[in-house]
Amino acid sequence: MIEVEIVGVRIELPSNQPLVLLKEIHGERHVPIWIGTPEASAIALAQQGVVPPRPMTHDLLIDVVESLGHNIVSVNIVAVEDNIFYGQLQFENGTTVSSRASDALALALRAKCRIWCADAVMDEAGVRITEHDEGEDTEPGPAVDEEGELRRFREFLDDVEPEDFDG
Repeated sequence: MIEVEIVGVRIELPSNQPLVLLKEIHGERHVPIWIGTPEASAIALAQQGVVPPRPMTHDLLIDVVESLGHNIVSVNIVAVEDNIFYGQLQFENGTTVSSRASDALALALRAKCRIWCADAVMDEAGVRITEHDEGEDTEPGPAVDEEGELRRFREFLDDVEPEDFDG
C-alpha cells in the first residue's frame, strides 16, 4: 500500500464533473477519481474545516462510530474496475468495511486518519504530472509549491479524459 493525501476537489471541464485528486506522499504520481457532486461537497467542506450547524451524513457516521467506542484508523483505496474505485474503512479492532472511495475519503478527513492506495490501483490509475514544463529551468529545485502544483494540475485537466484511465 502507498500512503496518499488529498490534494483537493476540482471540476473537470467541459463536463463539469467533480473529481478528487490524490497524491503519493513519497512520490510524484497522482490518482484522479471522478466523484459525485454531494461527495465532492463533503470532501471540500471537510478540507476547508467548515463545521455545519447540524451534522451532515459523513459527520453523523463519524459521531456514531465514536459513540460506539471505535475509531477509523485508516482508509484504503483497494481496487479500481471500469473506472470505479473501491474503498475500505479500517477500524482499530481490525474490522474492515467496504465503501465507495469518495465516501471513504470524506470520512478520512473527518476522522483525521491516514489514506492508503493499493499498489495495483496506483499502477493502473496513477499519472505523473510533470514538474517541468517546456522552456522552464530543469535544475532540481525545492519541493513543489502549491501554486505550481495547481497550475500543472489544471494543465493536466485540460487534456485528460475519463477514458484515459481505461485499462
